[in-house]
Amino acid sequence: MHFTASDIAAATGGELIGPNTTVTSAAIDSRVLTPGQLFVPIVAERDGHDFIATAVAAGATAYLTSNDAEPTPGVAAIRVADTAVALADLGRAARRRIPGRVVGVTGSVGKTSTKDLLAGVLASTFHTAASEKSFNNELGLPMTLFGAPDDTEAVVLEMGARGIGHIATLCGIASPTVGVLTRVEGVHLELFGSLEAVAQTKGELIESLPDDGVAVLNADDPRVLAMRARTSARVLTYSASTSEADVYASDVVLDDQLRASFTLHTPWGSAPVALGARGEHQVPNALAAAAAGGGLGVSVDGIVAGLADAALSGLRMELVTLDSGLTVINDAYNANPTSMAAALRSLATLEAERRVAVLGTMAELGPDAPAAHREIASLATGLGITVIAVAEPDYGDGVTHVPDVAAAANELSGLGAADAVLVKGSRVAALERVVALVSG
Repeated sequence: MHFTASDIAAATGGELIGPNTTVTSAAIDSRVLTPGQLFVPIVAERDGHDFIATAVAAGATAYLTSNDAEPTPGVAAIRVADTAVALADLGRAARRRIPGRVVGVTGSVGKTSTKDLLAGVLASTFHTAASEKSFNNELGLPMTLFGAPDDTEAVVLEMGARGIGHIATLCGIASPTVGVLTRVEGVHLELFGSLEAVAQTKGELIESLPDDGVAVLNADDPRVLAMRARTSARVLTYSASTSEADVYASDVVLDDQLRASFTLHTPWGSAPVALGARGEHQVPNALAAAAAGGGLGVSVDGIVAGLADAALSGLRMELVTLDSGLTVINDAYNANPTSMAAALRSLATLEAERRVAVLGTMAELGPDAPAAHREIASLATGLGITVIAVAEPDYGDGVTHVPDVAAAANELSGLGAADAVLVKGSRVAALERVVALVSG
């Protein structure tokens, strides 16, 4: 959005020093800043103020600052008490310029894919902005709002959390009118401590909705369905397993590229759907997007077109064929027991002589981590999949253990055109490096 430096000063309670320039978005990383952006130096492990000169050289026309350093001549500096707080204030200011179609998406699994699918659905009808990648925290969310184009009619915001109160904080910035809750799972228990705490936190989105809002709830998850008691908003349910929900699927089939097709049933009509996203586990994410889109007035035709054309964020069920003919599912962005099981089942459906899963750690599972890893290894064995575990001993006996990505790539060297490989692990494992090695 177009904000002048004086607009920014007013929104943040800051002091403008220098020219009243105009910006259209913000960046917190000087390495990816583009000309015309506002630079927001965040004070964390490194002090972003050290990179103001780099940001200005890259084309920043304004920047926030919370120190007393001499301002850069010719560039607007807005002095504030705390740059992170000021960024949240800018998110609120941008939100006030956006009409009522602001959707928050949260859940233990599936929120990024649901966000991407919903962005496609809404874009069939409205000028739509959405969180990039997994920009879902107190920094990424206000940057999404602040960077939305001036003609934005709908925004889809992914909301992540690392503890009780985090979702409520994001809702205090975004003021969502629609809330989508995918699942409540034992993910990040190392941080939350209990499944009850996860449910409490995710439900903060549903509690934040206005009376005339819409809550989209997964009827296949009892903890999510129970959230209907925490809101006075209209509730729309979705399900991949029962026709008792408001929005559901029937006749689900996968093609040889792992893309699902099914019949979509909604209160607004039914229609055949062909997803561009891969994996049967994308069906409930698509149903959530259909329910939210329909609740905001998107026609069934618009829903169908949006689901077909939606592009998922990178490193999620990317299916590639290497020069050797080897088929690789690159799902390396993140991992938890639910998403890992879904990816393994997708691999098992591919026509192949040998199926191999290169698996990294599933992080932040707390005391359940060893058992969770062993269960995944057991599932893979039951599906006829050979596991190569990268630097994660918790997968236990019966799998091939390697110390690093180079060793994992070496284990794949004998595979070829008749074989298929899944590569998946938590973000800290960065297993996309395995794909790069075997591709090169």
